[in-house]
This record gives sequence, C-alpha cells and structure tokens, in this order.
Amino acid sequence: MQRLRIPDVARLIGVSDDTVRRWVDQGRLPADRGPGGRLVVDGADVARFVVARRRTPDEGPAVSSARNRLDGIVTEVQREGLVAVVEIQAGPFRVVSMMTREAADELGLEPGVPATAVVKATNVVVERSPVGEAE
Repeated sequence: MQRLRIPDVARLIGVSDDTVRRWVDQGRLPADRGPGGRLVVDGADVARFVVARRRTPDEGPAVSSARNRLDGIVTEVQREGLVAVVEIQAGPFRVVSMMTREAADELGLEPGVPATAVVKATNVVVERSPVGEAE
C-alpha cells in the first residue's frame, strides 16, 4: 500500500496543499496519521478520488484565472491519431489550438460550432512594428 503525504498528493493532482487538507477535513478524501504524526493518504484512495472527481459534471459556469476569452466559431477540425487541431475564427482573430482527439470529441467540436478560445500565456513576444519608422 503506497502512502502519500499531503504535499505529494497536491503535486500529483495539481492542486495546493490547502485544497487537499480541505478535502480531508470535509471527509471527501480519507487520510490518517503516519509516522511522525503527519497526515498520509493511501495512493489507491487518491486514484479513486481523482477518477470520481473527473466524472463529476460541471456545476454552473467555469471559474478561471484566464482573462483572455475570445468568442468565435469553429472553422476547421483536423483529427489525426491522438491529436486534433482546432481552428476558431474569433472576430478578426484566427486562433489555432492543438488538443487531444478525445477532448475535441467530448466537446463536440466541428465546423460551425460556437466556441470560446481561452488564452493564458506565460510568454508574450513583442515585436517592433515597421509602421511609422523613418527610412
């Protein structure tokens, strides 16, 4: 039986330590005291929790820290193997996203379907425009 500390559980499933502790306090994720008195969670319990959480339908609108939301319409979907390339026309902007084929299928993405491109970039490249430069 694999026993995981709270920080390890948090890192593995992509949430904060506080979130995992909250789930434990709420009784949603079983935990007990391991050596040294620290909270530990059985790895199998974590796996079951993640699968159950993944299958829970969304409740209400999504909450996101991303602020760049471009409403548009899907103009093209190319599926090949495990990958899908989705093109959205959002006003004057063409947005292309690469995702798993499974994600594209679950979202029902096809040309003509309204969609929102949500962009959160950690890197923005700025180029100098040649407009207005003296020759």
